[in-house]
Amino acid sequence: MLKKYLLLFVKTVLPLLLGVYLIWHSFSSLSDEGLKIFYNKLSEANYFWIVLSIIFSLVALFSRAYRWDLALDPIGYKTKFWHRYHAIMIGYLINYTIPRAGEASRAAMFYKSEGVPFATSFGTIVAERAVDFICLCLIGLLTVFLAYDDFFMLLNQVQAFDFGPKTSTSDFSLKSILTIVLIITGVTVIIFFFKNNKFRNKVLEFVKNVFAGLLSIFKVKSPSKYLLHTVIIWLAYLLMFALPFLSLKETVDFPLKGYFLGFIAGSLGIILTNGGIGSYPVLVGLVVAFYIGKDQGADNALAIGTALGWIIWLSQTLVMIVLGLISLALLPNNFEKENG
Repeated sequence: MLKKYLLLFVKTVLPLLLGVYLIWHSFSSLSDEGLKIFYNKLSEANYFWIVLSIIFSLVALFSRAYRWDLALDPIGYKTKFWHRYHAIMIGYLINYTIPRAGEASRAAMFYKSEGVPFATSFGTIVAERAVDFICLCLIGLLTVFLAYDDFFMLLNQVQAFDFGPKTSTSDFSLKSILTIVLIITGVTVIIFFFKNNKFRNKVLEFVKNVFAGLLSIFKVKSPSKYLLHTVIIWLAYLLMFALPFLSLKETVDFPLKGYFLGFIAGSLGIILTNGGIGSYPVLVGLVVAFYIGKDQGADNALAIGTALGWIIWLSQTLVMIVLGLISLALLPNNFEKENG
């Protein structure tokens, strides 16, 4: 029983507390002038671009619901588009309360509306997540290629509270430290892999799921359609993130590598806390401040970056919560009624 509550605390309460702390630390780091700039940017932003960003998020959601049908069809299930969409939205809604519980909730909700066995639909969801993981890794590799040096400079300047990009050789020591940490981590993982059966089985299961997800593309009747919708989903995600930068005059000419680095930072934020609360706007804000700091000054850049991070996170989060609640209300319990 104690282990159960401890696990619940680590998975749910601890990330939430981290998010709350990051919110407090973010705003306490701003000067009075910085806070004034922050609120001014919230009111001055051109929300046309935010609305357009939300439209692309809907494109990604609809495309995801359609892509799910391509995975379900070969195993004999003809399902309704809106039932798939509602199950997806409820899964996202649950993720804001219990991180990484959305997949199971999505499968459970889909069983209620369509009668598809939990294990069957959950298997397609795991495969889908594996494909998305590969896509995120590809974007991460592209980010490393475009912004490798900027990443280490950003880490150093976060430590020094200096967000203006500049040429520096001081990142050598940080790179060395990170390299040593990676080597130690790698050696530890290898040792655990060969010495700990439970750990080895988890790693092998993860790798198996990733490859199963990749191979599942070629098992659907229309692999080209599955790939097309995967591309649409991730292009929509990138546009959903990039368009709000056009809402502020200071970030209209933001560099391409900055977009990718900010996107990866935001993705990490979503992993760290419940739905990215606190961590998403803070991490995105730091990336923005890093690139505009040279022109705006460190304090102003941090305030502007924080404002943009909150604009992106709040707009997407409010939409996801509202749509999730609507889906929770609209998703029928057809299967339970027919078999009650």
